Amino acid sequence: MPGTITSAIEVTNISKHGFWILLGDEELLLAFEQFPWFKAATVEQITTVERPTPDHLYWPILDVDLSVESIRKPQAFPLVSRP
Repeated sequence: MPGTITSAIEVTNISKHGFWILLGDEELLLAFEQFPWFKAATVEQITTVERPTPDHLYWPILDVDLSVESIRKPQAFPLVSRP
């Protein structure tokens, strides 16, 4: 079983358009338009984030799991809604 990821995750900015996270030396934007689960979230909900593996982020209060790759290239992971 792999060890725990120790690289810190930091939310560096939150605006009305989205928020930025810092993963090591890489800063990524999560635009609310592309990641709507966060649009109505509180600061606490957005900033409480875990990194169980290098490519996996988890927001436990919101129960949202995202691959880091889906944040880097959201166009490759389109949202699909079914009624």
